[in-house]
Amino acid sequence: QVHLEESGGGLVQAGGSLRLSCAVSGRTIKDDAMGWFRQAPGKEREFVAAISFDSENIYYTDSVKGRFTISRDNAKNTLDLQMNNLKPEDTAVYFCNTDREWGGALLNLDPHAYDTWGQGTQVTVSS
Repeated sequence: QVHLEESGGGLVQAGGSLRLSCAVSGRTIKDDAMGWFRQAPGKEREFVAAISFDSENIYYTDSVKGRFTISRDNAKNTLDLQMNNLKPEDTAVYFCNTDREWGGALLNLDPHAYDTWGQGTQVTVSS
């Protein structure tokens, strides 16, 4: 059973930065695509960023392009999300997940496709 543990969230002012981390245990991630999702209060969970198993393919939801950077360390079994120039609309609980259905090349962007989630990490951006 895979276990996901997110960390690094906090309270920052608009324009500030945070770096989120996701530690995966229970299986190796070297063959998995990985991604970040977020859920704002009263809203559905949504896709944020994805990275292929070899870091060759990376994509972001439009609202975070140019501000967020996803990266991974397969040796450490971890996934990171560097978030710069944060905006109040980035306020949400952030979650990570893994996907090996497509050989690690693609991530399913639909949050409903995943059965297992971590507890998430809260990011709050004040205006």
